[in-house]
Amino acid sequence: MTFLLQPKRYKRRIVCGFLFLTSVLYVVYSFGTNGTPVPNCFQITLPPDDDVLEDIQQSSPQPTDDGRNVFFHETSCSKDGIIRLNARQACAIESAARANPEWNVYVLFAAPVGFRNRTAQPIIEALLEYRNVHLRFVNLTTYANETPLEEWMQNGEIFRSLYMNSHLSDVMRYLTLYKYGGTYLDLDVIVRQSFEKMEPNYAGAESVRWVAAGVMNLETKGHGHELADMCVRDLLANFNGKDWGNNGPGVITRVLQKYCHTHSTVHMTRERCRHFTVYPISAFYAIGYEDYRQFFETAYLDQALTTLNHSIVVHVWNKFSKNHPVVVGSRVAYGVLADQYCPKVYRSCGPVF
Repeated sequence: MTFLLQPKRYKRRIVCGFLFLTSVLYVVYSFGTNGTPVPNCFQITLPPDDDVLEDIQQSSPQPTDDGRNVFFHETSCSKDGIIRLNARQACAIESAARANPEWNVYVLFAAPVGFRNRTAQPIIEALLEYRNVHLRFVNLTTYANETPLEEWMQNGEIFRSLYMNSHLSDVMRYLTLYKYGGTYLDLDVIVRQSFEKMEPNYAGAESVRWVAAGVMNLETKGHGHELADMCVRDLLANFNGKDWGNNGPGVITRVLQKYCHTHSTVHMTRERCRHFTVYPISAFYAIGYEDYRQFFETAYLDQALTTLNHSIVVHVWNKFSKNHPVVVGSRVAYGVLADQYCPKVYRSCGPVF
């Protein structure tokens, strides 16, 4: 009986050995010989006839030293290399460009993407009517070079995150402000007022405890760059790929708690925070995520618009609200705001915004 079982045992060993070898080869070819996992969708090679976006690090115009730069990041992992922005993302970009016509607005894609048929994307065509809107891509293999995150990015920690797209956006916003300075905005906002008269170096409170990371401004030099440096070093020390909020609002909150010597956003005044302002909740996050339905229901229209009356930027909490449609022309707060602040996109997006 023992003799009869022996071949089966050898067969299991052969199968296990084959599976192990396959796993090793998968790791080598998926993550590279240096152990850095770079998903293929961030390394697409596009046909030469495609209208491919320029690398932000080599393109013109470059972000300016005077801080008149607005940055958005689109960090979806592209599978076909085609530029894609939905109407709400395009609305955020248009509203920023309209409110700040003398500023350059950069939309940074985390993959090399391009156009196949521009006329098939009317919302992007509407965006490109603004001369201050620039679509660019970010080379993830070189973007962190000569920054505190250079080795960390090369090690590929970001690509092992459970929330890779979201956490890549978190990393890129701090890295971009470190490299260039200016204003970072989430793609689920509407800009209602110009940033021109706002003193540089600011963010906004989401609550008494948390400073949010959806609207941030840091100067290229001085106090702003000092804070940007603290933020990227906090990421380096505290990055957690299993915690959704740790690497976005968690970073700016921790840094400002140290910088301002307080754990309360109410006490994070410009005097206490050495030339940095934490705006009150009403400035950027007047309607909290728990009340996001106020943007989408007719019954809340007047209440929502009253709440947002003093807001500089409106944040609509895409994580929670993305599946709530807005019929173009309907009297809901999000639609009314879009019609006013991103009219070209709103009127070119079709029946549903």
